[in-house]
Amino acid sequence: MRDAVYTIEDQERMSEASNYFAWQSAMVTRELGRRVVEVGCGIGNFTGMLLDREMVVAIDIEPDCVEKLGARYREARNLHAYAGDAAQVLGKLGRYRPDSCVCLNVLEHIKDDLEAMEAMGGILVPGGIIVLLVPAFEALNGPIDRNLGHYRRYSRASVRQLARTAGLRVRKLRYVNIAGFFGWWANAHIFRREAQSPAQIQFFDRYVVAVMSRVERLIPPPFGQSLFVVLEKP
Repeated sequence: MRDAVYTIEDQERMSEASNYFAWQSAMVTRELGRRVVEVGCGIGNFTGMLLDREMVVAIDIEPDCVEKLGARYREARNLHAYAGDAAQVLGKLGRYRPDSCVCLNVLEHIKDDLEAMEAMGGILVPGGIIVLLVPAFEALNGPIDRNLGHYRRYSRASVRQLARTAGLRVRKLRYVNIAGFFGWWANAHIFRREAQSPAQIQFFDRYVVAVMSRVERLIPPPFGQSLFVVLEKP
């Protein structure tokens, strides 16, 4: 389902963005239940923030990532990790009776995103929750998106349509990361960058995230680099 994504080296570099992951965790974890499936876990940069739950099932298409995640959290008895195509693996997880799925910056890498959404919804108990973070605005599409294997960026309308077709209700849908919007646009249309530099990541994490996250908690931005989405299974 996913043809390209961040390399292990990219993910290791991102793991140093501690403020970003703390902000992401504050948004996401409060929405999740006790039995969580993480779709597109990579090497586990976000997985560690879920290990206070009763159960975590982590899935990634890259066996090397799943192996690295298993070694990283080898002491976590509540963690189950699987490598393989997400739709196929999800189809085997109903026995875990998960109450939530989380899929952060992954859905855009999946060619058939409807199949992925239906597979996530299919394993949840009634009333279960899916939390997504997806890139927003096709106008931001550029060389970085193409190199990362992004099939699309999303709008509010496209997320609503996707949820409706998959038989899910929208509970929350809002833009996040207004500063990242301008940075991504500049990378795509002015600098024509092929990848984010470590210096950009460090600057954003050190100087931007703390201020922006506080402001966005008080005033939801009218646009942003990403969409934060919470869906519910009827």
